[in-house]
Amino acid sequence: MRVRQASLLIALAMLLCACGRQGSQPSPTGASAPSAASAVTAPKPPAARVKSATESKEPLTLTRLNDDGSETVEETTGDSGVHNSLLAAVASTVTAATTSTAAAAVSTSIAWQDGVNYARLVPAQPTSVPTGQVEVLEFFWYACPHCYALDPLVANWEKSKPSYVSFSRVPTLWNEGHRSLARLFYTLQSMGKLTQFHDAVFKEIHVNVNPLIGSESPSQAERAQVAFVAKLGISETDFEKAYHSFEVEKSLQRADELAQRYRISGVPTFVVNGKYVADVGTASLPSQTPMPERLITLLSDLAAQEHKH
Repeated sequence: MRVRQASLLIALAMLLCACGRQGSQPSPTGASAPSAASAVTAPKPPAARVKSATESKEPLTLTRLNDDGSETVEETTGDSGVHNSLLAAVASTVTAATTSTAAAAVSTSIAWQDGVNYARLVPAQPTSVPTGQVEVLEFFWYACPHCYALDPLVANWEKSKPSYVSFSRVPTLWNEGHRSLARLFYTLQSMGKLTQFHDAVFKEIHVNVNPLIGSESPSQAERAQVAFVAKLGISETDFEKAYHSFEVEKSLQRADELAQRYRISGVPTFVVNGKYVADVGTASLPSQTPMPERLITLLSDLAAQEHKH
């Protein structure tokens, strides 16, 4: 038992060491992928996407992909000695966000700066929502600690957002480990179980220290996930049938194409209506710890602006 727990801890530590893209650019998964990716001419990976004086002063929250393919975890330790400022900031924010005081703390009339608080996509990309709706996408990874910390705040916003906002999560597929967790996401979605068990997946990984990917072998990941959903009361037979369904394969392909289209290299990253890209770091104030509630306000403001047009 101790050996198994130690193995799980090591596996999870490897997963959580970074929330950025690993390796080189993924090859297109479908015929439409090259044209979709080449259509985006302006945005760059997050490390170069928003260039401002704040980047060298404020503690950033994303693991960045360097030009040489290596990754840098950009976290700082403040005077209080608390590591991972995003996790600490979100922990306090999620509780406060449910009160009217916290709601009033962030003004909806913030003068957001193009190129500082968000990156504008030129040309804008097509969305998949009906006319009159504004699409907001969150690119995330179940094993990313920043995504886990931010998710309660995002979930609260999802419940209270305007009806014209169409919000969707898009899991990343940068390597086999990412792909297996993305497959779990879309399998639960295809079974109509995602809303019910989305939180449970996050907690299984981050609280119960169960990576849900085996040793990054697809077959071992599948066995680990079947055992996990069985504990949730989901039929193993139904789960395995959906796991390899055409619907899930199609969803995985679309997620891969979207990540290429928007050149996603770090999570959590948000895209508003195919026009704007932002994250906690860009939305936060200069020289201060990350402020996740500002990101939520930024998303709402950009969506409202798009709705007016």
